[in-house]
Amino acid sequence: MASNAKKAIAFLLTAAVAGALVFGPLYRVWREARPSEFYSHIPLIPAISAFFFFRRRKKYFQGDRTGEAVGIITVSAGLVTFAASRIIQADLIGHAIICSLSAIVLIFGSFLALFGKSALKKALFPLAFLFFMIPLPIAFIEKIVSILATASTGITYLLFKAFGVPFVKGGSYFHLPGFDIIVADACSGIRSSIALLITTVLAGHLFLRKFWKQVFLAVAVFPVTVFKNGVRIVTLYLLSYFVDIRIIEGGFLHKSGGFIFFGLGLVILGIILWFLKEWGIDRGR
Repeated sequence: MASNAKKAIAFLLTAAVAGALVFGPLYRVWREARPSEFYSHIPLIPAISAFFFFRRRKKYFQGDRTGEAVGIITVSAGLVTFAASRIIQADLIGHAIICSLSAIVLIFGSFLALFGKSALKKALFPLAFLFFMIPLPIAFIEKIVSILATASTGITYLLFKAFGVPFVKGGSYFHLPGFDIIVADACSGIRSSIALLITTVLAGHLFLRKFWKQVFLAVAVFPVTVFKNGVRIVTLYLLSYFVDIRIIEGGFLHKSGGFIFFGLGLVILGIILWFLKEWGIDRGR
């Protein structure tokens, strides 16, 4: 027992060192990268991972020596990767990607070296969850934003049809009675998509035992995001046309009402989670 306690302290110290190594690059991304909403979730990731380790510390910190050699090699790889980040000339995001990846490899390797393969399997979720703190390249996120905006345009088209609203569509433009609207990249809901994805990954881990159900719940974030984007656009148009044009011109619901439709996405995903949980024996942990 004392041996495991010493190993736990050694792991926590290693994790602290890894955190110190990556803190600067990630902080600069969080403060300086634009658009900043792409990376606003980063500070939460290590905190959530640490919470799981604290909550299940007795389960995770049960050691053996089955992975000591591989763990030491992995730690070495993490240190070499971090050293390479000091040499490689990369931009703000690229440097943070290399540093955060090296920190995660270092944490994985230290845990494996100290506690072995069986413990690593038990603690795989909070360790793997750390990959969410790796900042994605701007070009990749912009591609996702474009896909979400295009799909949201399609859903908006179907919803206008369903409500019997007359319109003429030209690309992402909708020529409507009263005024025209465009489904721009800002309508993609990328920030809420990231938040919903992280939430569903956590919920799937906590409440679903089967891996395919966890994956299904996470994948469901895309159609749910697209649907709630379409609902938001149509709602804003109808309220602006029938109630007050100022709503679409910069009113609260347009500028800051995203949390309402984020709630809609959570409700839909919650229903999907309930069905997945009830479909067969799949008790939460």
